Amino acid sequence: MNIQPSQATLGTIITGISLAELGDSVWQELEAAFLEFGLLVFPAQHLSHADQAAFGRRFGEIEQLQSGKDVVPLSNQRRDGSLRKEKEHLMQILIGNEGWHTDSSYMPLTSKAAMLSAHTVPSSGGQTEWADARAGYETLDQATRERIADLTAHHSLYYSQAKIGHEAKPGASFGLHDQAPPLRPLVKVHPLTGRPALFVGRHAYGIPGLSESESEALIAELMNAICQPEHIYTHQWQPGDIAVWDNRALLHRARPYDISEPRVMFHTRIAGDPQFETALQV
Repeated sequence: MNIQPSQATLGTIITGISLAELGDSVWQELEAAFLEFGLLVFPAQHLSHADQAAFGRRFGEIEQLQSGKDVVPLSNQRRDGSLRKEKEHLMQILIGNEGWHTDSSYMPLTSKAAMLSAHTVPSSGGQTEWADARAGYETLDQATRERIADLTAHHSLYYSQAKIGHEAKPGASFGLHDQAPPLRPLVKVHPLTGRPALFVGRHAYGIPGLSESESEALIAELMNAICQPEHIYTHQWQPGDIAVWDNRALLHRARPYDISEPRVMFHTRIAGDPQFETALQV
């Protein structure tokens, strides 16, 4: 097994192993790398859905984004091969995902990890980027750290989709629930590493105690601290690649592409530990 760290403050490329034949001793090495780097990228694995789900369960219980499915498509292509139109609901969700975010922060229990595999990729664009929210926190001065130490923000998929002009309907897809928007700390301390990270992204808004403009300005300031070039890793997908990342430490986003070409990705999301990833009381 070869572990090659990226040039950024996060992420590593791992080759020389078969995830479909993953043994416990190799898993322990991968788990350690996951906690250190936050992102593991495995080129040319070509996993079946069953193998991807099995790998996902190494990290914990799989979050059911669609009932009974451990692996779900994130694709502009329908099952019959036709391509979705830009204004369709699911395309609007995918376009929304081109903003920096962490998975399921809008749910009562946020996600601890997620994975994405590439099956069909467009001729250009369509990359995925990850940004190091741990490094972002470390760049803050002491006064800012003290200012945000006890602050929280609401998280909502309705809010983030509205920001791109999409009026999402309740129940239309995962995350569009009728519960109150979860309230989460601006700083998340990783339960296993102890490293603090900024917990913001496109779903975050409405910091209690601040005006709307003050809240937006502070979230933008924290996002800027995270999304510096040295904190970002960009992956140019090839069919068969799979990546797994730590939602407690990183933000991620998709990059635009020509939606007249198919982009077929498959996603598995790992549910958070209720002790650490449950939302605060509103």
